[in-house]
Amino acid sequence: MPTVVLMDVSLSMTRSVSLEGNEEFQRKNLAVHGLTMLFEHMAVNYRLEFTSLVAFSSLYELLVPFTRDYNTLQEALTNLEDYDKTCLESALNGVSNIVQQEWGSSCPCQLVLVTDGSLGIGKGSLRHSLQTLKQRADDKKFPLPFPFPAKLYIMCVANAEELQMTDTMDNLEELLHLSGGDGQIFTMEGPLCLKSVQAMFGRLIDYAYSPFHAVLHCGNLSSDVQVFPRPEPVVVDEEVDPIPRTVNTDLEIVGFIEIGDISSPPVISRHLVLPIAVNKEVDEVGTGATDEPEEEASASQIAGKSPNFCVLLHGSLKVEGMVALVQLGPDWYGMLYSQADSKKKSNLMMSLFEPGPEPLPWLGKVCQLGPISEAAENPYGEDDSKSPFPVQPSIKRSYAQNVTVWIKASGLQTDVQKILRNARKLPEKTQTFYKELNRLRKAALAFGFWELLKSVGELLERECTLLPDSAHPDAAFQLSHAAQQLKLASTGDSQYAAFDHNIAPMHTDFSS
Repeated sequence: MPTVVLMDVSLSMTRSVSLEGNEEFQRKNLAVHGLTMLFEHMAVNYRLEFTSLVAFSSLYELLVPFTRDYNTLQEALTNLEDYDKTCLESALNGVSNIVQQEWGSSCPCQLVLVTDGSLGIGKGSLRHSLQTLKQRADDKKFPLPFPFPAKLYIMCVANAEELQMTDTMDNLEELLHLSGGDGQIFTMEGPLCLKSVQAMFGRLIDYAYSPFHAVLHCGNLSSDVQVFPRPEPVVVDEEVDPIPRTVNTDLEIVGFIEIGDISSPPVISRHLVLPIAVNKEVDEVGTGATDEPEEEASASQIAGKSPNFCVLLHGSLKVEGMVALVQLGPDWYGMLYSQADSKKKSNLMMSLFEPGPEPLPWLGKVCQLGPISEAAENPYGEDDSKSPFPVQPSIKRSYAQNVTVWIKASGLQTDVQKILRNARKLPEKTQTFYKELNRLRKAALAFGFWELLKSVGELLERECTLLPDSAHPDAAFQLSHAAQQLKLASTGDSQYAAFDHNIAPMHTDFSS
């Protein structure tokens, strides 16, 4: 999940702050100190994270494009220059363009806005931008919400009391709301000093950049791993009182399955899994736009002489062309697989499925899957010519049946005419006649179209009176029987209008 650091370099950031002793610092110096702390943390714990640095005042400037070189980012911080007034809207437009050019519009991104809380003056100020939201033309809309998923973290080099003296906090909260509300506003507690700014950025690190450590288990084998980016809690909307579900720190592999059987399943997010026991040297890998919150690394390039199950698992999945089903929590599963980002580099990835016992319908319930050795016969056949998947449901799904839909009058007329054509060919077309009749009856009952049943019944009675003398006697009996059943169903009586009931042919015997 890439990060954009948006640094305010307007004149208000040059206001001096008195520290202990006679030394004076500017608010910009405090902001640089906090960002240095953030970059040092990411260099150790998020070394595979892509980060960009953008400075803004009335205009914006891309100081460092997306990179994993945190030394370059820290050098750019030490060379910041001072410019003019604050204009946050143009900076947000710039961030939107930078992210879309590098990652597209589907990759989630984190934006860290570092400012002193000054909203700017006059046209272009945040206050003016928010006041004119509803008076804008379509080509001049406010850049929030971004066209890509984003989290906004606002780091104010000011304390809450200072911000609440004006409407600054209200405007920043509205800005956060416009971004989607997924983020937080951080302010300094106590006097403006190095200790306070360290505490503020420490809260940001704990909230958004704390590494996710877990233990990957498979039978008697296990490995300490780190997951990038940190898996977010998931809320199941279908639940009455939804409680956010979090990924367990103990990840249990419950089985293995062929890639062809897993196909391309729908996933919530994708994450990189790295073994941390031997993660001392990781070669730099290429960048690339992705459509999920994922990072890249080469598990095969991780240096170290200690045996590690995670490296063994990655190599095995890659060679055998299989995936590992992993349990993330109660009734929540995912899969581990090898993903190649080039001909020589591949990564051990983890995809999270939707919570539930049956996340992939064609596999059935995950808890009911078992090893091939326990099956009476090999479900894949002797030469892998067949597969036990997809699992056929015991009940035929509604979308697998022919559904009757009458959008236009011509469609209804066609169905009625089909019944009448078969009625004139009785008794040869008895089975087809009743099949079409029951199809129309079910559709009419589903729509509450009682009048249709009554009208078709009258049509069948009319057809009975028009039968020629040469007609088979069974035709008159079947038409009269069908007409009577339709009229009874048109009354709405539950005894005759049951949806699952089918009109059966009248039993007659003209063999003699």
